[in-house]
Amino acid sequence: MSARTRVFEIGGVPIGGGAPISVQTMANIDPHDGAALLAQINRCADVGCDIFRLTIPDMEAAQVLKNIRPQSPIPLVADIHFDYRLALAAIEAGVDKLRLNPGNIGSRDKVQAVVRRAKEKKVPIRIGVNLGSLEKDLALILASGPRSPARIADSLTASALRHLKILEDERFYDVVISAKASNVESTIATYRKLAEKTDCPLHVGVTEAGTFLPGTIRSSVALGILLEEGIGDTIRVSLTDQPEKEVRVGVEILRSLGLKPQGPTVTSCPTCGRTKVDIVKIAGIVESELEKRYSEFLRSGKKGAFPHVAVMGCAVNGPGEAKGADVALCGGAGEFIIYVKGEYACKASEKDAVGKAMEYVDSLR
Repeated sequence: MSARTRVFEIGGVPIGGGAPISVQTMANIDPHDGAALLAQINRCADVGCDIFRLTIPDMEAAQVLKNIRPQSPIPLVADIHFDYRLALAAIEAGVDKLRLNPGNIGSRDKVQAVVRRAKEKKVPIRIGVNLGSLEKDLALILASGPRSPARIADSLTASALRHLKILEDERFYDVVISAKASNVESTIATYRKLAEKTDCPLHVGVTEAGTFLPGTIRSSVALGILLEEGIGDTIRVSLTDQPEKEVRVGVEILRSLGLKPQGPTVTSCPTCGRTKVDIVKIAGIVESELEKRYSEFLRSGKKGAFPHVAVMGCAVNGPGEAKGADVALCGGAGEFIIYVKGEYACKASEKDAVGKAMEYVDSLR
């Protein structure tokens, strides 16, 4: 969250200029299936997604975008490659932002046509570059020596600024830049260099970060360092997993740095041989249910603390360590005892325990 960057809005979400850092993700399903896309958008919005991107590979997908845009609860970004006409179609479909790599759109006049129409419609553009899309001259320079983080940063920054000039020559300034590398050191070096060279808001993340565990760790390290230095205005955690998980990780990164309200808290035990209920499963369901309720809480304009829920596996630690929670589930043999504000409330089967606990959570909101 940098006060140094220029500020504008993406579908009502402010970005740059010290505005709250937004969390993004991208659809991973058929771009022609409007119902499935809307369902995924809503699931991601429920867990804290601020901006949602989807690919537009053809005119049919652009029509789907037009159909679903009025129903989306959050701004939509069209991911465009190769065909500038798809970018024009996405603008006409009412998209909130374009993601372009000007280097693969074609000749300069095609890029200019997109930029001029985006300017008319007040649609911001994200310039997205990565090592796979470097211009030939920059790729040759990089290949002539070791691929060190510093040299990768030089190449990605040069590419991004080259594309930025095309847009700014058209007096178009509502621009976000991403220049992601696939490892932590190069990502950090690149965004530090970009932050020195431009006042554009920066979309930060580690591209192709990997599967859930290593991807989460790599993203958390890189984003944690950059955000703590005040670099970054919007983030995406790129995982080989479901978009909802990307959002959850991104939200938790921001919460851990104090850049987003803490939100619901779930305390859960690590389990041991005494555990007779599926704590891993139950704790995961409780987290998901709380995040949905928290999103509704925020959208309704409410403020203040949100109920803290504890999920404990046995009688040894459960009742004692869960006393500080607003609602606690303490496991037994296939069942849970539920406490509210430290007082016994009821007993519920493992199957019914989460639903019962959520009834108490709802009563406390």
